[in-house]
Amino acid sequence: MALLLDVRNLQIRFGNAHAVRGISLHLDEGEVLGLVGESGSGKSATALATMGLLGPAAQVTGQMLWQGQTDLNSVKMPIASSPSAQLDLLQQPSDTLRKLRGRDIAMIFQEPMTALNPVMSIGRQVAECAEAHAPSFTGREAKRRALSALESVAIPDAARRYSDYPHQFSGGQRQRILIAMALINRPRLLIADEPTTALDVTVQAQILALLADLRREHGLAMLFISHDLAVVAQVADRVAVMRAGQIVESGPVRQVLTQPQHEYTRSLLAAVPTLRTDRNRPLAMVV
Repeated sequence: MALLLDVRNLQIRFGNAHAVRGISLHLDEGEVLGLVGESGSGKSATALATMGLLGPAAQVTGQMLWQGQTDLNSVKMPIASSPSAQLDLLQQPSDTLRKLRGRDIAMIFQEPMTALNPVMSIGRQVAECAEAHAPSFTGREAKRRALSALESVAIPDAARRYSDYPHQFSGGQRQRILIAMALINRPRLLIADEPTTALDVTVQAQILALLADLRREHGLAMLFISHDLAVVAQVADRVAVMRAGQIVESGPVRQVLTQPQHEYTRSLLAAVPTLRTDRNRPLAMVV
């Protein structure tokens, strides 16, 4: 598989606080990389840096080399770039990143109720994602594409519910709407930031199955961020374990989760309750 994203020595600081401390990772076309770790370990900061969404308070250094750009005519490239050059996302102006976001690289955010606009219909929000990257679309074409995207993520009776608002949908349906928004422009890379955290296990299984189907159908690469090791074991090809802004262990998902080499990884696995866990004893502490 061809290399799609190559992150080198990524460092993120907010004032004197280091959120990410010089991590390196890569993602191939069609591959799923699981990024796991406890809350505050730097997973979401890494994802937001990839999208250029950290804001002016963040100091971001390193390299984030994007190899998936093919339509160079529609993106303002640095003067030294060529069709075969890598695109360092951390060095691009905001206009370039705005054109890449949602078209080549898309993201599913953690909490759908806060990610969706509560006063805009869900159909309009999905259609807007298509219009942002194809201003020539008529309203009719944008709506057709939005309906197709909603149907592809199994929103029931999408045509009838096109004008409904986010509060009229369940948590699982709102998550599906976010996935439709992320995939409407057929991106090369999907960043899924805790996409199943707020869902019950039944809906969680449905969302994971949906992502797996979309991956097979579109050859999608995914950076799948989670603190749930069981979910990562189900969806990822490789896994990187983060702690305090650093990657402490990485490798094939089966190898890392069955033969962990780092003490922190072993602690994470030991803290996961199973049917065999003695309920009279406290869970293992993550060290």
